[in-house]
Amino acid sequence: MTIIGNGKRYIEHKFSSEKEFEDEVVEVSNILFGKDTIYINAKKKIESKSLGGTIPDGFFFDFTDKTDPQFYVVEVEVTHHSFYNHIFPQITKFFAFFKNTKLRKELVDKLYTIVDRDDSIKESFQSLIGRKEIYKFLSDIIDSNQNILLIADGPIRQLPEISDTYTDTWGKLVKFVELRKYTFNKDVIYTITPDFETIQYVEQAGFIDDNDETIEEDQISEEYHLEGVDKIVKDIYEKLKQITLEIDSSAVFNPQKYYISIKAPKNIAFMKIRNKKIRLVVMMPEERIRSLAKYYTVAPLSKGVQDFYNGPCAAIDINSLSHEDELKIIISSLINFHRNNEKGLSDE
Repeated sequence: MTIIGNGKRYIEHKFSSEKEFEDEVVEVSNILFGKDTIYINAKKKIESKSLGGTIPDGFFFDFTDKTDPQFYVVEVEVTHHSFYNHIFPQITKFFAFFKNTKLRKELVDKLYTIVDRDDSIKESFQSLIGRKEIYKFLSDIIDSNQNILLIADGPIRQLPEISDTYTDTWGKLVKFVELRKYTFNKDVIYTITPDFETIQYVEQAGFIDDNDETIEEDQISEEYHLEGVDKIVKDIYEKLKQITLEIDSSAVFNPQKYYISIKAPKNIAFMKIRNKKIRLVVMMPEERIRSLAKYYTVAPLSKGVQDFYNGPCAAIDINSLSHEDELKIIISSLINFHRNNEKGLSDE
């Protein structure tokens, strides 16, 4: 593949080895993923076998949304490797790690030692987490965020089928990024697919389309999303569902691979189920959401994410039912907002 621009012809660079590709990812991680990120090169920092008998290529912390930072175990692969003989077993070993409390604790200890001994990494963490204690932050994020970021130098054609077959592991935990490099003399262009900003919201083979009848969702259910989460998260989900149906009995809770949408009759909200909270993406202007949410934290969403959801929206993080009345006010206002918009009326 070739990219032509500004009178220049950029030729795709073919990486000669996995190590060359790994080094490239480390070198340009901040450019590719944004300044509010931290990439730790695992192979240079961890000497012994870990994470269920293997060492990942890296550990990645994404603070783009500071109200909902994400942690990833990173595996960098070149596509000429055999998927079933190399990539599949490598990724599969990480699933056992995430389920093992002892191994997660060991990882927290190792990462804290790495951060504590490296002034540059420590300074980066402190600038992004503020006054939070680093060890506690690491412990909390690794316990609540279980993502595997698979970065390859081209498409991996087996991923969609594997994701659909192993929905509770590959389908739920693995996020895929295709990274390519193009050169013209000393000039370099990188392409990254999908846009990392929306990595939490896309399928392996493209964006999720609720109206795409070709997508088989037989294995995607409410139970699929709620499996393994804290009891409080299940209680929050049931309460949100109860409140919504009391206000509008025709509302539908529609499980998709990466979220559960609420339709009344079109999508008015999306629920991202975390281990210890529910992130409710509310399809209303952020200012209006903030006027209603006095207790629960409201997080702004980037233009790219709002474009993905097809309209103005912001996220509400719900980690308790301490203010049930506020949830009722938010859901009621949300439903009325969309009802009035459908009728062409003011929602005031």
